[in-house]
Amino acid sequence: MKKILSFLMLFCLGLVWGLSSAGAEGEKDVLAIEEFMEIATKKDTYFEEILIDELKLAYEKDLKLPADDLVLEVKGEYEFILNQNRQEPGSTVSLEKLFPSTGTTAALSYQANPSYNGETSADLSFSIAQPIGQNAFGKLYKLKDKIVGLETDIAKHQIIEAYEDYLALLLVAYYNWYEAYENLLIGESSYNENLKLLDNVKARQQSKIAVGIDVNKTKVQLLKKQKTLTTLREEYNQALNIIKTAIRDDSEKEIIPQDPDWLGNKKIEYPEDFKKSTEEGRTFEILRLLEEKSTLNVAKEADDILPSIDLITGYSISGDDFGIKNSDNMIYAGISLKYPFGNQVDKAEFEVAKIEEKKSKLSSQNTYFRLAQNIKNVYLNLEKEKELLKVTQDGVSLAETVLEDETKNYTYGKVTLNDYIDAVNEVDNHNFDLIAHRMQIKKYNIEYLRLTDRLISRKDINQSQS
Repeated sequence: MKKILSFLMLFCLGLVWGLSSAGAEGEKDVLAIEEFMEIATKKDTYFEEILIDELKLAYEKDLKLPADDLVLEVKGEYEFILNQNRQEPGSTVSLEKLFPSTGTTAALSYQANPSYNGETSADLSFSIAQPIGQNAFGKLYKLKDKIVGLETDIAKHQIIEAYEDYLALLLVAYYNWYEAYENLLIGESSYNENLKLLDNVKARQQSKIAVGIDVNKTKVQLLKKQKTLTTLREEYNQALNIIKTAIRDDSEKEIIPQDPDWLGNKKIEYPEDFKKSTEEGRTFEILRLLEEKSTLNVAKEADDILPSIDLITGYSISGDDFGIKNSDNMIYAGISLKYPFGNQVDKAEFEVAKIEEKKSKLSSQNTYFRLAQNIKNVYLNLEKEKELLKVTQDGVSLAETVLEDETKNYTYGKVTLNDYIDAVNEVDNHNFDLIAHRMQIKKYNIEYLRLTDRLISRKDINQSQS
């Protein structure tokens, strides 16, 4: 009768623990992965820190391009004529405006100055300068405008990339949390089963069925399970802390994860996904923009080598007193030339720009092959994990069958305690492996989507922040 009772106790242990665990879980709040991501994207300020960089992009052209402001300059002075012991006021007022799109500069100037004969002369002039060498008709401005535009586009893509990378980290954090939670349940179940086993072995010892060494072996096994459980509980608490930080939850409320399935309608189709990412993905769009920027930089540095040549035309009025009386009118035209002999710095910058252009193209090619390699490796690892998952699932079934048989055999004294303990540990190990492979598949899915720029889009970001 005692043997039968022992067998029934061991056989029902798993069922009893499962029911008690289910009852305990019913009292906890379940946080599904969809809800977690919705809360995290709104409350985790790191997302806001990433996106706030977009606000600065609206001012890039104002900061990096020549301003088209109207500049007013006023200068007043007293001039002392020492040998005549007198002083006279002098003044200069000028207005200047640059038209960056054409490079044209228009200037209006009024100047009044005293003279030695006690009279005041005044000049009013209007001039236009048009570059035809360096920055001919605004060429340099147009190049800089395109470069800044490209830099802005690159920055926008990089902001989405940073958002996507952080999102991937949080998704992996959730998978780690769920894996730690399942491992903790396995550890708790295993510890309680071994606790029951110790009671059973003690009862068998009192019935002269088991010997003292069996009790000690069971105690050693229980201590190992307790040590494992302590480690698993700490790993779970750390994983939970990351989740609570992401959703900015500092309460003592206990939450548990739900088996995550986040991919939705996203499918893994290799190599089609890689081909599509080279045509439409952000990574390769950034590379194309960088190449275009390097080409424009070469053109900009080539323009800097040119001499500064301006066509100048103007109209001036000169006369007496502040009101320009007895005026003389003059129209003038000419050329202004500045040419630095040697021009060593600009030529060096031009050569460096050409080198950078070559480097940019090589970088794009290398990135293509490196990304192709990474995507394929992730896909291969994904397929490997799927195969290992199938093997592990079969292993769990077999290990549970062996444990069931060994439980019967141990109950009837057909196998030693060591055989039974080995069977118990084998089930635990297979269960740990099972959850590890399941979560690793999900992590590889996230990494695959991240590498192919399919994890998040600008539209998704707008919706998550609304």
